[in-house]
Amino acid sequence: MPRLPETLQLTLDRLTSPLGEVLVVVDAEGVVRALDFHDYEERLRRLLRLHYGAVVLTEGPAPEAVRRAVRAYFAGDLAAFDGVRVETGGTTFQRAVWRALRDIPAGQTRTYGQLAQAVGSPKAVRAVGLANGANPVGVIVPCHRVIGANGTLTGYAGGLERKRWLLAHEAAGRLP
Repeated sequence: MPRLPETLQLTLDRLTSPLGEVLVVVDAEGVVRALDFHDYEERLRRLLRLHYGAVVLTEGPAPEAVRRAVRAYFAGDLAAFDGVRVETGGTTFQRAVWRALRDIPAGQTRTYGQLAQAVGSPKAVRAVGLANGANPVGVIVPCHRVIGANGTLTGYAGGLERKRWLLAHEAAGRLP
């Protein structure tokens, strides 16, 4: 008889930020599985189901190291997420795009075409855009650092005003 997949047990924490309440989802080991903003909670839950199937989401505090990193980032420590462990579902291609996003330094941006080049698929610009939009771990996996080919701000799941704020926040904190 085939073994049924286990239901993933996750914890949902709610933290304040200058951009509104941030939702942080961690697993039992304290690994971040999702991060989004309060007004996109349904999207967060949909992405969790898409990536992991059945999940049980229990409200509670994330590990203090994760909470401290979120607070520090929004307070101006742009390296605060460097040591935060993240794990996602997704396809091999999506995970490659999400890893490449973490390689974009704070205060810098890349175009979708540059990101496609970085993952070794220079013609997959649209696929990179779709992967970027399906990123379940916003801010930590900085999909907000991707802009249009002409330098304009393009779609961001958290809204363009948040994207603008995040990019300005990072530019202000960038070392000369």
